[in-house]
Amino acid sequence: MRVIAGEWKGQRLSTPAGRTIRPTADQVRTALMDTLAPWLPAARFLDLFAGAGGVGIEALSRGAAEAVFVEIDPIALAPLKENLSRLGAGGRGRVLRREVAQAIEALRQSNERFGLIFLDPPYGSALAAETLKRLGDGALLEADGVVIAQHLTKEPLPERFGSLVRWKSRRFGETTLTFFRRGE
Repeated sequence: MRVIAGEWKGQRLSTPAGRTIRPTADQVRTALMDTLAPWLPAARFLDLFAGAGGVGIEALSRGAAEAVFVEIDPIALAPLKENLSRLGAGGRGRVLRREVAQAIEALRQSNERFGLIFLDPPYGSALAAETLKRLGDGALLEADGVVIAQHLTKEPLPERFGSLVRWKSRRFGETTLTFFRRGE
């Protein structure tokens, strides 16, 4: 896996061995970043279920000011930290080794806000909907921010989670990106 565009274009990213971690495909990352281009410059990016960090690193490469990576799996943490170190992103990338629910609560307690929040939980789990429910109060999202969930196409997400309302979806075979913004 490589960084697709921006400051670190072409840089190879380490990925965990084995099949427990599913990196976001290049086509999906490209479409995601193209959609988010208006929000990326100077944004704070929250990458939940970060794996080796490919999506958050791509956001940093394309101009995000900071990315917080939340990952609990030790198999993914080593490549994530290695990628950030090798790219010299240490000052702009912060890793939280916690379960996503705990990380959301800790970030809420410290009054952190993000312009972009991305989540890519394990497919076939209920974690996408559970995480979106936790994010639904909007406490971590800047006023004009966007939340994006990557999920199985055959498991569509509801139209609304609290204050978050589905804005658009992009389908890539078995993978779908669903975008949410604050509703009224």
